[in-house]
Amino acid sequence: MRAFVTGATGFLGTHLVDALLAQGTSVSCLVRSPAKASALAEKGVRLVPGDLATGPALEEGCRDADVVFHLAGLIAAPDLNRFMATNRDGTASLLRACEGRRLRFVLVSSLAAAGPSTPGHPIDETWEPAPVTPYGASKLAGELLVRKAPLAWTVVRPPAVYGEWDRAFLKVFAFASRGFVPLVGDGSQELSLVHGADVARALVAVAATDRTVGRVYFAAHPEIVTARAVAEAVARALGRHARILPVPRAVARVLMGTVGRVARFAGGSSVLSSERAAEFLAPAWTCRADALRRDIGWEARIDLATGLKRTAAWYHKEGWLR
Repeated sequence: MRAFVTGATGFLGTHLVDALLAQGTSVSCLVRSPAKASALAEKGVRLVPGDLATGPALEEGCRDADVVFHLAGLIAAPDLNRFMATNRDGTASLLRACEGRRLRFVLVSSLAAAGPSTPGHPIDETWEPAPVTPYGASKLAGELLVRKAPLAWTVVRPPAVYGEWDRAFLKVFAFASRGFVPLVGDGSQELSLVHGADVARALVAVAATDRTVGRVYFAAHPEIVTARAVAEAVARALGRHARILPVPRAVARVLMGTVGRVARFAGGSSVLSSERAAEFLAPAWTCRADALRRDIGWEARIDLATGLKRTAAWYHKEGWLR
C-alpha cells in the first residue's frame, strides 16, 4: 500500500506514520518545511514540500497513493474564518487533488464536530452533530465536504487524544509535576480519551477494508473518566500527589477570554479563548466506539493508567519534562 499523509509532523501524524511504516507501507508526507521534517526522511518517508494551499504538492502526493490520510488542520485560530480556511477549505483543496483517482480517503475529524454529550450518556454515530465552538464547526464543515465527494471515504472522530509527542497534555503533566493542577469548575466534566497509538491503529484498519467506506466512526477507549480523575492519574504517572485547584466557571471564562485576546494582540492564537470556552465548560465530552468494534473488531488497547505512564516516561526521556 502507498499512503499520502497530511499533518504527518504533528502528534497524531507521527503515530500514524510509525504504524504505517511498521506494516511495510510506502509513505509520502505533505510537509511545510522539509528541514523540520528531517526525522521523517530518516525513517524512509518521501517528503512532499507544500501545504494545503499548494495545489501542485497535493497533486504530487495523491498521484500514486492508494490511500490518503488527512490529518492536517488548525486546533487554534483567532476566529471562525481562519479555522474554516484550513479545516474546511484546505480539505476542499485536497479533495480536488484526489478527483478522478481510485483511492481511499480517510479524514481525521474530532468529537468537537459532533459537539458535547450529557453526563452518563456517551454519544454514538447516530447523534445529530451540534458543534459548540468555531473549531468544531470547521471540522464538521470539512466532514461534510468529504461525505459529498465521489470517493471511497471514511471519517474518524477521536475524542481527546494523548500520548508520546503530544504537547497539549504536556501542560497538565507540567502542572502536576509542580504539585497542583487547575481545573475548570469542580472537575466533574466527563471525558472520553484515547491514546495516539490506538487511533493510529484505527486509521490503518479502516483504510484496509471496504466495510468502512461511507461511514463515520468514533475511536475512543471505553473508560469514561472525569477531568479530576485525569489530573489525579497524571500525578500518579509521575509518582506525585497533585492538589486540584478548582477554577470557578465564571472566572475561567474571563481568563480564557483574556488569554485569547492577548494571543491575538501578539499576532497568534491560543486554544484558551472565549471561542473555545464552551468546550471547557461543557459537562461532558464522551462517545462510544461500538461501531468500530462491530465493523472491524477495533478496540482501544491502552488504558489510561498505562498510557499516561508511557507518556510520562517519554516526556522525561526527551527532556520535555524535568
